[in-house]
Amino acid sequence: MSDVLNVLIEGFNPENIKPEEIPNQENPKWREIQSAYQNSTILKGELIGFENIKLGDKKELCGIIRFDEIKGIIPLFESGIDPEDKQAINKFRSLSGKEIAFKVLSFSKEDNLFVASRKQAREQMANITLKNIDVGYKIYCAIREVHQGHIIGDIGGIDVHIPVFELTYGWIDDLREVYKVGDVIRVKVMEIDKENKKVVVSKKALLKNPFPECAKKYTKNGEYVGKVSGVQDYGIFVNLEEGVDSLAPHLKFQNVKKGDKVLVRVINVDVEKEQIRTKIIRVL
Repeated sequence: MSDVLNVLIEGFNPENIKPEEIPNQENPKWREIQSAYQNSTILKGELIGFENIKLGDKKELCGIIRFDEIKGIIPLFESGIDPEDKQAINKFRSLSGKEIAFKVLSFSKEDNLFVASRKQAREQMANITLKNIDVGYKIYCAIREVHQGHIIGDIGGIDVHIPVFELTYGWIDDLREVYKVGDVIRVKVMEIDKENKKVVVSKKALLKNPFPECAKKYTKNGEYVGKVSGVQDYGIFVNLEEGVDSLAPHLKFQNVKKGDKVLVRVINVDVEKEQIRTKIIRVL
């Protein structure tokens, strides 16, 4: 039985029809998917899960994206993660619940399915980034991984490795206590290798260097209160102010731990090396 359309209804406005009342209505997201496929544009969506899906002769681990009721799949080899990496699957899974960029490779309305590539999207994003940045530029960086001594961030399709000494002038014992995945920091572009799509950035380059001004505050044989910011085999770091950490030898008869308040005596201030050597004379 077909719908009756050629009647007049008082108060009827087609714009007021609820979507669920329109029969066989095509999901509007299909237009977005088709347009992205035809124009090679980038879409974004949340990676909601993983399934082993048969592609060709074998099953592949695929990430799942939902566009309303339309299912999108991203095979591991199109994830932008090296499939030969021993941690590839874990790295792929770490993207779950996050919004990712992708390009549509193919689609089937009959199956209500499309195949996508995060790898190709990131390559396109990287090309755009490299065209628009230069050494000295300031850019935002989204943190993707946080490790004890370094972070890995994304500056627009390009992964950047930032060691702790390019994040601060002071001592940070464990970056995982300061940063988390998803944080956004501002960095300065230090080097660009366009051929290999590699960029070196630094957050420290945008910070005010506490040296040599702090050398006027901390004089030789002066005694100052600080807080233990790290304990290493070769010594104890004591934070005196933001970005200024001195290095003191271990105590002979007493142990200190991170967070302890101590009184230190300045042994030497080396402005050129940006180092302050101290000795802990009292645990407060």
